[in-house]
Amino acid sequence: MIEPGTKVDDLLGIDENGKEVRLSDYPGKTVALYFYPKDSTPGCTAEACSIRDNYDRLLADDIQPIGVSVDSAASHKRFREKHSLPFPLITDTDHNLVEKFGVWGEKKMCGRTYMGTFRTTFIIGPDGVVTRVFGPKEINTKTHAEQLLAK
Repeated sequence: MIEPGTKVDDLLGIDENGKEVRLSDYPGKTVALYFYPKDSTPGCTAEACSIRDNYDRLLADDIQPIGVSVDSAASHKRFREKHSLPFPLITDTDHNLVEKFGVWGEKKMCGRTYMGTFRTTFIIGPDGVVTRVFGPKEINTKTHAEQLLAK
């Protein structure tokens, strides 16, 4: 997993509209790059809505949230529209970002083993360097925006 002190590439990925998402699109901002398992699941919806509900506060604190999952662009569009999400969602169907950041691996739930995304948030400073990592056990999906604001 990428750790604090790591410099991140400018190009993060492609959003649900086919637009490149770059760190340089947000000069002077801290980027909260949050990886989540799947659109429209209870925990992922709670996390996205927490960020949506505190979006203005995050922007006022110079924090730009950007979501990432391995879901398709069509899935991201439905998720954004249904929940009025004002921030970009990167479509990582090729698993490039989840693997680069080290958040893709074996998971277990209800006795089933499968590959998936570990819920993780990377705080990336205006200089493109990771300053903090929120791991899966730290993130509270219902209050994640508050965690970001307390960074």
